[in-house]
Amino acid sequence: MRRIRNTVVLFILLTSCSISYKFSGASIDYTLTKTLQLGTFVNQAPLVYPPLESRFNEALKDMFTRNTRLQFVNQNGDMEIEGEIVGYELTPLAVQEDAFAAETRLTMNVRMRFRNNKIPGQDKEETISANRTFSSNVNLTDVQDQLIKELTDEIVDQIFNTTMANW
Repeated sequence: MRRIRNTVVLFILLTSCSISYKFSGASIDYTLTKTLQLGTFVNQAPLVYPPLESRFNEALKDMFTRNTRLQFVNQNGDMEIEGEIVGYELTPLAVQEDAFAAETRLTMNVRMRFRNNKIPGQDKEETISANRTFSSNVNLTDVQDQLIKELTDEIVDQIFNTTMANW
């Protein structure tokens, strides 16, 4: 009886499962493109948060390490990505009747330059932005680490997708 019950449970589990595929990496011709020169994105924003630059650069390097087989080089890479953090600012939103803002928006802007030294005509330069809103009743220092992670992840995803879109 126990064997029949186990077989029935196994049959139910097998019939209720489905297989799905997810694309999580770049499709690069590694016979043509083998190296990546990833410059340091320097924080040139007027509002300074010291860990921002290092966290952003590590997240960007990690994205390309996890999703490509490109080797990192210091110069003469087949592809080059560089830029700077040009904006990190707070904006009060939704002013209440007592003239105090109910919410604050934290915005991060990154200027990115991409050059493909193997395939001409694929160079790009653009500014990528992301923002998050938080309650003005909360101090920025209390939510800043989480917001920086979210903003950094979103911008790094956009840089990766923008630079790898032509592959």
